[in-house]
Amino acid sequence: MHKSTSPRRKSFKRFAIATTLLLSGGAAAALMAGVTPATAANLAAQPDAQIAVFMVPLTILVVAVLYEVARIALRGTLPDETTPTRRRPLRHWSPIQREG
Repeated sequence: MHKSTSPRRKSFKRFAIATTLLLSGGAAAALMAGVTPATAANLAAQPDAQIAVFMVPLTILVVAVLYEVARIALRGTLPDETTPTRRRPLRHWSPIQREG
C-alpha cells in the first residue's frame, strides 16, 4: 500500500494571509525608514549586497531540500521496486469516421 506524505489536503489560506501581512509590514517599514528607489539602487550596486541577494535564497533552498530529505528518510521505508505498478485498464478503442 502506498504511504502518502500528507494524509489530508492542507489549506494555504493561513500561509497566504501571513505572507501578505509580512510583505505589507516590510513595505511599510521601508517607507518609514526612508528607503527610496535611488538609495535602493545605490545599495544594490555594492558587491556585498549582490552576493547576499544570490546566496540567501540559495541557502534557504538547500536547507529546505535537506529538511525534506531528512523528513522522508526518517519517516520510514520507501516502497519496494518489486511492487508491481498499477496498470490502467485499456479502454475499448473504436475508429472514428474516415479512419480504419
